[in-house]
Amino acid sequence: MKDIFGKALLDYQNRNYSEDIITWTNISDKDILPLPYLFRDFSKMPELEKKALQICKGHILDVGCGAGSHSLWLQNKGYKVKAIDSSKGAIEVAKYRGILNVELKPLLDETQTFDTILLLMNGTGIFQELSQVSTYLKHLKSLLKPNGQILMDSSDISYMYADEFEAEIENQLQYYGELDYYISYKDEEEIPMKWLYLDFETLKMACKTVGLQCDKIMDGKHFDYLVRIF
Repeated sequence: MKDIFGKALLDYQNRNYSEDIITWTNISDKDILPLPYLFRDFSKMPELEKKALQICKGHILDVGCGAGSHSLWLQNKGYKVKAIDSSKGAIEVAKYRGILNVELKPLLDETQTFDTILLLMNGTGIFQELSQVSTYLKHLKSLLKPNGQILMDSSDISYMYADEFEAEIENQLQYYGELDYYISYKDEEEIPMKWLYLDFETLKMACKTVGLQCDKIMDGKHFDYLVRIF
C-alpha cells in the first residue's frame, strides 16, 4: 500500500491542507472525504459514534484509529486506551495529537486483552470479505477480557442497488456488501482494497456461529447501525 490516507492526514496535521481525499467503490461514483472531518471533535461526531464512545468501559482498544479522534476523546475522559492502525501516517498523526499508546499493527497481530474493543466508521470494513468474518470475530473474541464488549458499526447497503436489480443481489455469487474500495489524493491513487459492509442479520448470525451475542444498540440516519457484541 502507498499509504495515501496517511499522507493526507499528515498534510492536514502539518497545515499543508489544500485538497481532500476522493473515494469511490465498484458500485458508487466518486465522493469527497473532507480531511477536517477526520480530525473532528466529539460535538461533530454522528450520534452513533457518540453513543459508542459513551458506553465504552475499562481498557479500550481503538481499531483503525486514523487520526485518533475517538481515542483522544476517551483518553481525555480518563480511560486507558490503545490505538492501532495499519497506516504509518495515521500512527504518526495520532502520536502527534497526544495519544499515549499507539501502535502500527494490523488487528490480527494484536494479542493483548481489553474490556472494550472499538471498531467505528464501518468497523466491519476491516473484515474485507464475508469469508473472513468468522476469522476476525474469533480473534476479537480472544482479545476480550471477562465481561468484555466489542462496539462496532456497519451499514446495510442494499439501498445502493436499484429496485430492478434486487434479483441480481439475490442471485450474485458474492455477498452484495463486498466492495472494491478506491481512494485518491493529490492525483495519486491507492491500490484498491476489499471493504465489507454487513447487514445486521448477517453479522448477528456470524457472531452466533462463533459463540458471541450481537445486540443492536441503535440505528443511524443512513442505513447504518451500532452493535454491542459480547
